[in-house]
Amino acid sequence: MRFAPTLAAIALLSGCASVPPASASRHPEAASYDASADAMAEVDAALDRAEGNGKRVIVALGANWCHDSRAFAGWLDTPRFQALANRAFEIVFVDVGNPQAGEGRNLGVVRRFGIDPVEGTPTVFVVDAEGTLLNPETARGWRNAASRSEDAIYAELERYAPPPGA
Repeated sequence: MRFAPTLAAIALLSGCASVPPASASRHPEAASYDASADAMAEVDAALDRAEGNGKRVIVALGANWCHDSRAFAGWLDTPRFQALANRAFEIVFVDVGNPQAGEGRNLGVVRRFGIDPVEGTPTVFVVDAEGTLLNPETARGWRNAASRSEDAIYAELERYAPPPGA
């Protein structure tokens, strides 16, 4: 029975595969990036709505393959963040593909707001109704969205909310 130790090891390891990892996702996830959407038209529509309702626009540039993009979208889909968005933001999810690997799409949206190239996903723009980018220093800093706490993400977005009555 030369193979007995090998078979025992395989049996032992196969049982490990069904145990959830200790570092299981501690954030919600959503696949909100639609590769077939007309991203520029959606951004234009969000800016038009923002002009009429006094909100700002969050343009989330990401992709469904990216866990940080899915985490950012997942947080925005929770009741806490939806309440913030209902009060302060129009939200547009733009699928940028995988620009880091030369497989980008909708990059005209990126260039429109003056942040080019996309260095990672998600890249998150906060824009006023006139189309002015309000967060050029932090727009590229969201590549760790899955590692950020709910409170840190909320605080970052809330600081760009227009003041009440604005």
